[in-house]
Amino acid sequence: MATVVLFDLDDTLYPYPPCNRAGKAAALERARELGYDFDRDSFAEFYQAGRRDVKREIDGTAASHERYLYFKRALERHLGEPRPSDALALGDAYWSAYLEEMTLAPGVEETLETLRERGIDVAITTNLTTTIQLAKLQRLGLTPYVDLVLTSEETGREKPASVMFTLPLARLDRRVSEAVMVGDDVDADIAGANAVGLETVLFDPRDEVDESLSGEREPDHRIDAVADLAEVIA
Repeated sequence: MATVVLFDLDDTLYPYPPCNRAGKAAALERARELGYDFDRDSFAEFYQAGRRDVKREIDGTAASHERYLYFKRALERHLGEPRPSDALALGDAYWSAYLEEMTLAPGVEETLETLRERGIDVAITTNLTTTIQLAKLQRLGLTPYVDLVLTSEETGREKPASVMFTLPLARLDRRVSEAVMVGDDVDADIAGANAVGLETVLFDPRDEVDESLSGEREPDHRIDAVADLAEVIA
């Protein structure tokens, strides 16, 4: 019987795409206020150029997802010189709008309440840097339901690295056989958790994941609503 559920955060407990769109739109508006002559398409190219540089150089680290780095690198490419204050302004605009747009996925609060009533611990195991992930949890109002938060910044390794699954269990004094991992990313969440022997639940609300997964990429369960989790681990 499960005594702990490990949850991914991004695009599992809340929808990611609308937040990312809102963040980019706010960053574009701020860039225009700063005097940059971007339209939507040229800003998208600017953003992607910075993102590609960061991913190429530090992929697999928590910082590889950090928008401040994307904007810092994009501005250096665009201007041929550093512009720290503008990078900070664009990053602030992005994350402020992103957080403002965040809403819980349907059924999350009720599901976490049910787990608490059953005496099941809740851990968040998430890639990205600690500051922004804590801000997301606070914005979503989830901190009262969470027994442990682990970010890839803390471990120096990203999911699917085994430490992202085994360390939460060690800190909560739980065995692998008592744990369930819930996430939307087949490679990071499902394959990573399967590799260390956890029971796995793929959250796929938009029916985007191929049904023919096999081997370590195959989840034990699939759900398209977080509310279904309570039945899966009953």
